[in-house]
Amino acid sequence: MKGFGVHTSMWTMSWDADGAARAIAAANAAGMDFIEIALLDPAGTDAALGRTLLEKAALPAVCSLGLPERAWASRDPQAAVDFLRLAIEKAAGLGAEALTGVTYGGIGERSGAPPTPAELDNVARALDAAAGIAQRHGLLFGIEPVNRYETHLINTAAQGVAMIERIGASNMFLHLDTYHMHIEERGIGNGIIAGRDHLRYVHLSESDRGTPGAGNCDWDGVFATLAAIGFDGGLAMESFINMPPEIAHGLSVWRPVADSAETVIGQGLPFLRNKAAQYGLI
Repeated sequence: MKGFGVHTSMWTMSWDADGAARAIAAANAAGMDFIEIALLDPAGTDAALGRTLLEKAALPAVCSLGLPERAWASRDPQAAVDFLRLAIEKAAGLGAEALTGVTYGGIGERSGAPPTPAELDNVARALDAAAGIAQRHGLLFGIEPVNRYETHLINTAAQGVAMIERIGASNMFLHLDTYHMHIEERGIGNGIIAGRDHLRYVHLSESDRGTPGAGNCDWDGVFATLAAIGFDGGLAMESFINMPPEIAHGLSVWRPVADSAETVIGQGLPFLRNKAAQYGLI
């Protein structure tokens, strides 16, 4: 997980034959170092076909997801483990390096109250088991704190670190996202510093989830702090252009965040690469 990547939401949220071929071709055309696959439907994923396409394109992959309501770890840790086991098997079948994202809960999971000790115990139990399964498959296993409107469980880098250190699995890592940090951290740099010992992956997403550089995100703060901690992991551009209704509901995205994927790639990618070069990250 090194260099610049892109989330498949730029072109598709369905990893079927057509979606996979389209996303891989577009990522290669943009000169990406890797692709992040939205693995929202592990059971419907043709891992063998995906692996063939990725290997033909010489494109490394990372997989990410959120848990469906039937498998929310806070309520039913065993259901979460069962769902994550299949996702891990599919990610390994694709030849991915990691499975990450909201692996601890649902996108849109909100109780209306702070997480209870029982909920966090259930989450820890599920993540501990899933990290072990991932390790046996040779995969890294990440958790991504997301904002208060998407979950009540893990919102900040410090909370993510606490869960990782509670579990203690050597293959677990912290995955931060500039969009969520923009909402939840007391300064984006503070979030990066809080997570530095476990941080291996960062979503580069604008304050409105649109084109990087066209919003309010503190990009100088992001890249300066990443440079200061010696970050050398993956940087994945994420902008939600194509979403099924259930994901749009969980993310509370009710309007287009950009004119097109071409706009986000054509304007946002050069902006991010220039910033990374400015701060010596590439």
